[in-house]
Amino acid sequence: MTKQNDLRSWIEEADKLGEVRYVDGAHWVHEMGAITEIASEMDPMPAVLFNNIKDYPSGYRLITNTLASVRKVALTFGMPTNLSNREFVAAWREKAKSLRPIPPVTVKDGPLLENVIEGKDVDILKFPTPKWHEHDGGRYIGTGDMFITREPDEGWINIGTYRVMIHDEKSVGVHIAPAHHGSMHIRKALARNESVKVAISVGHHPAFLSVGSMEFPYGYCEYDFVGALQGAPVEVLQGPYTGLPMPANAEIVLEGEIVPGSVKFEGPFGEWTGYYASPPKEDPIVHIKTVLHRNDPIILGAPPVRPPAEHAVYRAFTRAARIWDALEAAGVPGVKGVWCHPAGGSRMLNIVAIEQKFAGHAKQAGLIAAQCQAAAYANRYTIVVDDDIDPTSTFQVLWALCTRTDPATTIEIITRAMRTTDDPMGPPDGSGGFASRAIIEACRPYEWIDKFPRISGPSLELKQEMHEKYGHVFEMQHR
Repeated sequence: MTKQNDLRSWIEEADKLGEVRYVDGAHWVHEMGAITEIASEMDPMPAVLFNNIKDYPSGYRLITNTLASVRKVALTFGMPTNLSNREFVAAWREKAKSLRPIPPVTVKDGPLLENVIEGKDVDILKFPTPKWHEHDGGRYIGTGDMFITREPDEGWINIGTYRVMIHDEKSVGVHIAPAHHGSMHIRKALARNESVKVAISVGHHPAFLSVGSMEFPYGYCEYDFVGALQGAPVEVLQGPYTGLPMPANAEIVLEGEIVPGSVKFEGPFGEWTGYYASPPKEDPIVHIKTVLHRNDPIILGAPPVRPPAEHAVYRAFTRAARIWDALEAAGVPGVKGVWCHPAGGSRMLNIVAIEQKFAGHAKQAGLIAAQCQAAAYANRYTIVVDDDIDPTSTFQVLWALCTRTDPATTIEIITRAMRTTDDPMGPPDGSGGFASRAIIEACRPYEWIDKFPRISGPSLELKQEMHEKYGHVFEMQHR
């Protein structure tokens, strides 16, 4: 077995970048969740590694916020760690285009096999699983997880990041939105009255968390993309109970079975919008049959919290790149930048910067960006700005919104668009339904763009000259 990237090597590298904070003695009831949320309000957001967790042995650890800054995302994706948000989106687009799938390779041994627990000895409460939010319905061991399923007929493997709640020492509940491939696999088998074997990794390299949250075509295996990202095939073990492939250097994997008719109320759970917007409902129970874990295992936690939040940060980069790709594929010229603002969970507020080339260009870009596949789910506002505005700069975007819009003429409302069941503005029963969205043209009016008032202040060239000549002044201001 070759040495591969794992969660432990990632922590070492992130620590060298100064991106990790350490917490000893926190309680799994509320404290770990509260510390994670407070850390999410820092800029940049640090990763938080918990040890000596109340009621658990030293060495049983949990880490959160592994993808909560551009430097940590860059580290995870094998990219330069000195890029700005805007630069990273552009660099990621180029790297993603060059990636070619690398299928996983099956091995016979790995660190995951250091402890194999079966049958009556299974007890998933041995792991320090937090109750993340004060009003959650239980303890969620799966927030940064890999939920592994096999398509019942075609045999391909799907990996998704879905929420997994502990019911008791031998069972968990899983909540998956119907449109996700893992849900399709499970529903197809249960409709035929067949049991479904699943594997749930709850500790692994953060690349799996990011890739497990991306939208891939039906039939595409996420292992292939992680292999491409890391430049080598992911080494996997065949699960002793399920036969499913699981990372050989994962920290903890739960193997189990979903039996037809076996359901239990799951939730409520504080979700990515920052609200308890979807009520508890009956979801499938996974009966745990085997637990595999490394010595001194580490849970990878990624609890959705009110923005700013980890999930909103790392998804902002990949989703912005996909929207940019969709705009260019649709023939929209002059796109200079895209950003999915973390305040909207990287979904509800998207900004597109363009170099205006013709009348209606801004409206075209806004309509396509609002309804393309990468943005259609849960989008609320799409703002189009000129190319002198950095779409990743909230202050610049708001300045353009205040000075380059006329509410009566530059806002377009679309009705009967897609809504998420997690939308706090949706029906109280969580049924979803339709939603409206706004496209805002925060651009200079094209018909008199050359006569629009000149911007006051130094030119970009003069700013650059001042940075080069008096850089020490600005460094002091940012300490």
